[in-house]
Amino acid sequence: MSDLAAADLDVRLEGHRRELTGYCYRMLGSAFEAEDAVQDTLVRAWRSIDKFEGRASLRSWLYRIATNVCLDMLTAGNKRARPMDLTAATPVANAQLNSRPEVTWLEPVPDGRVLPTVEDPAEAALARESVRLAFMAALQHLPPKQRAVLILREVLAWKASEVAELLDTSVASVNSALQRARSTLAESEPRESDPADPLDEEQQKLLERYVAAFEGYDMTALTALLHEDATLSMPPYDLWLRGHDDIVGWMLGVGEVCRGSRLLPTVANGTPAFAHYHPDPEKGGFTPWALMVIETSGGKVSGICSFLDTERWFPLFDLPGRLDGEGHPVPAP
Repeated sequence: MSDLAAADLDVRLEGHRRELTGYCYRMLGSAFEAEDAVQDTLVRAWRSIDKFEGRASLRSWLYRIATNVCLDMLTAGNKRARPMDLTAATPVANAQLNSRPEVTWLEPVPDGRVLPTVEDPAEAALARESVRLAFMAALQHLPPKQRAVLILREVLAWKASEVAELLDTSVASVNSALQRARSTLAESEPRESDPADPLDEEQQKLLERYVAAFEGYDMTALTALLHEDATLSMPPYDLWLRGHDDIVGWMLGVGEVCRGSRLLPTVANGTPAFAHYHPDPEKGGFTPWALMVIETSGGKVSGICSFLDTERWFPLFDLPGRLDGEGHPVPAP
């Protein structure tokens, strides 16, 4: 292959990276595993380009490779979850922090790494909905091949015949797998949330009030913003709380260490999110504490998931490693 042809192939392969990452993320539930899977896919495609006969499009061929990579990664039976998928809600009076391994947890992902740029609002909304943490958790209940069929058919709008060709199976088998997948999802249907992009004026005001209440540690104001059955979870701990009374009880107990924190807005999994920074009593300013993913519905906050492994999440989301005493980002040295 000439240098010019190789450069052209690189550009063509890279042009599919974002959508492949979105597909692999939905399959695997891990932002980092998805990136590894896509890299493996592109390397395999590069090495076997001479075998690509052009009977299908390059995109379809890449999806075939990516599907096989993901299915291989899922053969160990590992599936990722949220705390509420593993245990019952714990009353705040009995709350204990028990950590589980990183491989247990469904991981957040920046929108820009997995969501395509599309002009159709309905298509954009479907893409965002399909990476919500609740939907991602529901996907984990599906066997790997059913998961692939559902994503390809329902999210990416492939034809049954196209999916059958990709999976080397029949259209009837694809339709049967899709029916079983839909049935399983119906049993664990994720809670509906408000559309999040772009945020309407009411949603913007809700998030502004949330930031003001959290940074001011005004629990009366925070309670008013939370659904009565709102949830709070904090991976890697398996503890989760349900109800605004228990959430506020936690915030005024063990969570009291968060008093005086600062929040910077970002987006994750198609929903609003905040980089949560904690006061640093030794050096002053604020240091990373959590990536806080917010779910809203009906004009109130319905879920707060604070991912505490900031050494993983803040670099992935290109978030500042420190804030000064005024809450402004400190430039990296």
